[in-house]
Amino acid sequence: MKIRTSEYFVREVIISMIRNRWMTFASIGTVAVSLFILGMFLMIVLNMTRLASELESQVQIAVYLNDALTEEGRAEVEQMMRDMNGIAKIEYIPREQAKKRLEERLGDQKYILEALGDSNPLPNSYDVTVKKPEQVQSTAEAIADLYGVDEAKYGQDVASHLFDMTRLLRLFGFILMILLTGATIFIISNTIRLTVFARRKEIAIMKYVGATDWFIRIPFILEGMALGFIGGGFAAISLRSFYSAMVAKIYSTLTFFPLMPQYPFVNYLTVALIISGMIIGTIGSTISLKRFLEV
Repeated sequence: MKIRTSEYFVREVIISMIRNRWMTFASIGTVAVSLFILGMFLMIVLNMTRLASELESQVQIAVYLNDALTEEGRAEVEQMMRDMNGIAKIEYIPREQAKKRLEERLGDQKYILEALGDSNPLPNSYDVTVKKPEQVQSTAEAIADLYGVDEAKYGQDVASHLFDMTRLLRLFGFILMILLTGATIFIISNTIRLTVFARRKEIAIMKYVGATDWFIRIPFILEGMALGFIGGGFAAISLRSFYSAMVAKIYSTLTFFPLMPQYPFVNYLTVALIISGMIIGTIGSTISLKRFLEV
């Protein structure tokens, strides 16, 4: 493409956007609002997924050892657990430490343990964390069969409900994002179509004087990209402020809530929204022009 032709197309886009400024503002506003809503729900879905993964990773297997097991026997049990596939972390909990933990959990009611005196009925144990949540049951069953292990528990009922809930969260998020993406594309494309419709006479005149389809099409496509870029930029700026405020609000009350790290997450989201706006703007212009070029 010649430099002079390129300058003509860019000049046409700028003139058109200024001349049809109300339609331009309407299109940019629609793109910005639509992408803002889409981006906001994307933030929620991704944070829900992160929360689900965090909850799953906290499911541990409590391995209780036989009181008669010697120190050598305990070391052998630990080594056999470490040799198993899918084990992420193993932490040994001596009975003295287990009693201190129980006292901390009881808080003001720790006087209940005073009746035990110096005796400690709690066994030596291990907290075992697996790499994948679906491995919890099979790993617990394998550990329970080891010599010297009295019991391996992971809260079967609670874990089962937790995994069902996290799967539902992910499915809900996936379906929601598909529906919102489709709605966003539909709204933005139709808004840009109105912009093209308002200039249908101009397109018809250009066709009658012999302009090629691509000569007519390129300025409109560039205008659609520009509208998408500007609208996506406004949406990204608004979402950055929104997410920053949301993170500050949540962390002021729930310090350990597992949110997506603000950076580089918002940077990726900014790029995704701007590119999405440009792509949707281009598609909307291309589809809308096809009808009016048939003169």
